[in-house]
Amino acid sequence: MQMKNFALLILLFLAVNVNAQKESIQLKNALVVGQLDKEEDRYSLEINLTELLTDAGIKAVPSLNILKLGEDASILATDSIQKIVAAKGIDTYVLVSVRGYDKKFKKTYRRDELKTALNAGNLFPIYRDEVVSVSFEFLFYRNGQFIGSDIIKCGNVSSRDTVIKRFRKILKKRIEKSWK
Repeated sequence: MQMKNFALLILLFLAVNVNAQKESIQLKNALVVGQLDKEEDRYSLEINLTELLTDAGIKAVPSLNILKLGEDASILATDSIQKIVAAKGIDTYVLVSVRGYDKKFKKTYRRDELKTALNAGNLFPIYRDEVVSVSFEFLFYRNGQFIGSDIIKCGNVSSRDTVIKRFRKILKKRIEKSWK
């Protein structure tokens, strides 16, 4: 009898855990923040992600429209900038960065504050010679609170252009499936 109850408890726990992982971010609006060292990489990711979100019916603005060229992204966590962003009808920040060049990365479950996440550096460019896979990480913050993360893997890449093509193709499906 106890073994049945234990098995039932484990099964119930697994069902709740799987269901929690399938919940969407319920993205309605977003400030897109590319966390890359190279300006051209940051620009490419922010513009492509903003375009994909807009095409999916999600109000999106790139951080390039808020920050001055070369300005530190951590400024986005200040109260004055957050009020400006909120006045534009945006309450969610989407931070995107290159996690690395391996297919083995899993979604992160660290729950850093927005300011800490914005201060995090990124050493990886979008593409590096002799790599065949690039993993991108997305961190979601609503009203300054961490609400989730996601990761996409772009495999079989041979140039910066193929990375962007795969990024767009994979992300378009992910937005419809998990973010809306």
